Amino acid sequence: MGIEGIGARVARKEDKRFITGKGRFTEDMVVPGMKQAVFVRSPHAHANIKGIDVSAAKAMPGVIDVLAGDELAEDGIGSLICGWMIHSRDGSPMNMGEWRPLAQSKVRYVGDAVAIVIADTRAQARDAAEAVEVEYKVLPVVTDPAETLQDGAPQIHDNAPGNLIFNWGIGEEEATDSALAGAAHVTEMEIVNNRLVPNAMEPRAALGHYDAAEDHYTCWTTSQNPHVARLVMSAFYNVAPENKLRVIAPDVGGGFGSKIYIYPEEIVCLWASKKTGVPVKWVADRTEAFLTDAHGRDHVTKVKMGFDADNRIVGLKVDTIANLGAYMSLFSSATPTYLYATLLSGQYNIPNIYGNVRAVYTNTAPVDAYRGAGRPEATYVLERTMETAARELGISPAELRRANLIREFPHQTPVIMNYDTGDFEASLNAAMKAADYDGFPARKAEAEGRGKKRGIGMSCYIEACGIAPSQAVGSLGAGVGLWESAEVRVNAVGTIEVLTGSHSHGQGHETTFAQLVSDRLGIPIDNVSIVHGDTDKVQMGMGTYGSRSGAVGMSAIVKALDKVEKKAKMIAAHLLEADEADIVIENGQVKVAGTDKALGWHEVALNAYTAHNLPGGMEPGLKEGAFYDPANFTFPAGCYICEVEVDPQTGKTEIIQFVAADDFGNIINPMIVEGQVHGGVAQGIGQALLEGTVYDEGGQLLTASYMDYCMPRAGDLPSFQVSHQTTECTTNPLGIKGCGEAGAIGSPPAVINAITDAIGNNNLTMPATSQKVWAAVNAA
Repeated sequence: MGIEGIGARVARKEDKRFITGKGRFTEDMVVPGMKQAVFVRSPHAHANIKGIDVSAAKAMPGVIDVLAGDELAEDGIGSLICGWMIHSRDGSPMNMGEWRPLAQSKVRYVGDAVAIVIADTRAQARDAAEAVEVEYKVLPVVTDPAETLQDGAPQIHDNAPGNLIFNWGIGEEEATDSALAGAAHVTEMEIVNNRLVPNAMEPRAALGHYDAAEDHYTCWTTSQNPHVARLVMSAFYNVAPENKLRVIAPDVGGGFGSKIYIYPEEIVCLWASKKTGVPVKWVADRTEAFLTDAHGRDHVTKVKMGFDADNRIVGLKVDTIANLGAYMSLFSSATPTYLYATLLSGQYNIPNIYGNVRAVYTNTAPVDAYRGAGRPEATYVLERTMETAARELGISPAELRRANLIREFPHQTPVIMNYDTGDFEASLNAAMKAADYDGFPARKAEAEGRGKKRGIGMSCYIEACGIAPSQAVGSLGAGVGLWESAEVRVNAVGTIEVLTGSHSHGQGHETTFAQLVSDRLGIPIDNVSIVHGDTDKVQMGMGTYGSRSGAVGMSAIVKALDKVEKKAKMIAAHLLEADEADIVIENGQVKVAGTDKALGWHEVALNAYTAHNLPGGMEPGLKEGAFYDPANFTFPAGCYICEVEVDPQTGKTEIIQFVAADDFGNIINPMIVEGQVHGGVAQGIGQALLEGTVYDEGGQLLTASYMDYCMPRAGDLPSFQVSHQTTECTTNPLGIKGCGEAGAIGSPPAVINAITDAIGNNNLTMPATSQKVWAAVNAA
């Protein structure tokens, strides 16, 4: 490891432009002749469209045009799709209802787009949007995921009887039922995982530009995977041929999963640009983001966990209703199935598991992957149940977990996943030591003397990252491969450009990817540039989600570097008249091991391009590409412990201590990893204590602003204690597991377990607001 290589705490290169206000986001993009767009959105959660009158709006000052769904359909623009096919237990395919980019005959949630207004200024477009007259016939509404399955509930899509999208199962139901029937103790719970709004710092935005001279389209957008956006908009939505469409995702101010998907706005802005002859830009305001960004979570689950007389788990049965909202988003079907139920074994050796998931439509915003994507939901179910079982059995929650930990690897779970490696007890021990777990009773007694209720809660999580290999996910219904690509270009002066299909939206790729190159070649990270987010520059890539950038994206870079290094050594061996096997690359030099014969890295690069003296038959240049398709998921894991004090008079909860002990495999930059953990834990605490969407009976989103949707602030959070225990991943060349989602996965159950421990009442749902906690204290 060099001072800037793997393992070094290097400050992020990209932060200079961000903290000085010089980042370039989609809103910053300007194209000559560009106009502003505002969408006309449904104020009703469920209604038939009887007619749209745009004449008054078109006559208003500055208005270029007003376009509606019928025109979009006439031009052959397709409906939005879900890219992961799920089959029900009876073998039938999922019921995917039609989602038009601009609704034509029916709207299905408040915020459903029905028209686009293009004008000289955003204010003019907004005024004209209010003048568009839409005649609606309002229909009955259903927002509750359980109620939508009941007889007589409003029918949202004609091809999904009873609003059921699919009824899917995994595991062996008969064996699980038998194990539970013979159990010495069974813990049963009903668990709600509250719906969340992602709330990235940068709202979604899109700028569509059709160049008539070149017959070419360009879309700037807030995307985590621009190549997939180009693929889908060309192949499925018929917006433009793929070779005539460029998608650029510049700086992106946070995504958390909500910017993976292709939304109606990108499609419509590109189409509208060709239709009107002007570049069209749309930028969401915050309430629009609340209404239309893909939401996260929203599960209602019944769980049974059985134990034998020695407190070993014998069976786990889970029945979940997953609310996918009004439409199926791009990867929504995978989130409550293969990203959720396949993690129900957690860190525990559970011989029998059966999971049943019923995905449903409601008159609410679409739901898709949000930081953790299925794994937080699985962890919450498992860790709330484990904590409850420990209380029912009258034993320590830590020791019940310890007794059931997986200790031998590789470990095949009953629900597909094969864990390659891990040391779960090491994380448990580290967290307990850092939290002074054994000293808690004394702290609890001291708090009681001050009139406070003190509690401690634990969560042992595991997640699956990388989402691969492609052949495996293809067999499970995925519509794309989940490999990654990279190209390493060594310039004639020795500087390097790395082109990656991964995309950064806050994770620090420009730093960590450069550290990998620096570590390998011994050159300063300032000599390494990372290129991403542009489909005209990077050949093809699968983007960033599922904590895949390190394990998959960087592994592709390693493969490309292998080829670069091999060629560089061949050139150096030829120039230095040495055997290729004796050539080593260290500290920016290519030299003969054990001698003083050496060339600077820049000299080798220059020789590659001058090509005056290369080995016979060698092509000039020093540039190599690679694709990497992982052999397995990676499995980060850890243990989180939260300690709280509750004021019984007000219900206010204060987090006194939060300890995170994680195993992320090998770590490239510890400082960036710690930042990812801090951010994830903050989001998890936000879900546990503060955040939650609320729809009224008419489908109106009551939490559509920061006045009503409470985000965690600095005063709500403690100083986190973060540590790392390392077992190397065995299925990628860097031994990386991934770190981006762990904090949001492990923290919610730790917080709720701590609060319920403090108040002596296990009947508490997220968010555990002061009012809810106060009521639970009094009920107890």
